[in-house]
Amino acid sequence: MTEVWFYHLQNRTLESTLPQLLEKSLERGWRVVVQAGSPERRDALDSHLWTYADESFLPHGTRADGHAALQPIYLTDGPENPNGAVVRFLVDRAAPADLAGYTRAIFIFDGTDPDALDDARRQWREIKAAGHEVTYWQQNDRGGWTKKA
Repeated sequence: MTEVWFYHLQNRTLESTLPQLLEKSLERGWRVVVQAGSPERRDALDSHLWTYADESFLPHGTRADGHAALQPIYLTDGPENPNGAVVRFLVDRAAPADLAGYTRAIFIFDGTDPDALDDARRQWREIKAAGHEVTYWQQNDRGGWTKKA
């Protein structure tokens, strides 16, 4: 079964958190798919990942860039996995794709948005009922993560 982690954002934004998590994934040699909740959000993340830090580079692309199978990080708003990713990030309340075949799925949700919280709780219950190993991480005051469940 897929290991599923829920990341509860409290003190930092997705834009400040996602690049660090993607860097860690690439350091481990993992290919990644990031599924956003809408095409507009996917495109905003695409732009952000090119410019989030002067000293860093995250190789990534979208369907519009072509060569999807070669992208270490593939950004989408749908269920596809054209680069053979073993890790799937789901952000901005993206509807989960079939998680079978992934080593890890990571849901990142905004803890200040009541609808996002309700959605994350529902997804937690459904994914746990499906037999996946589920872990909950909450952001601490320093921006790090504390395992809560």
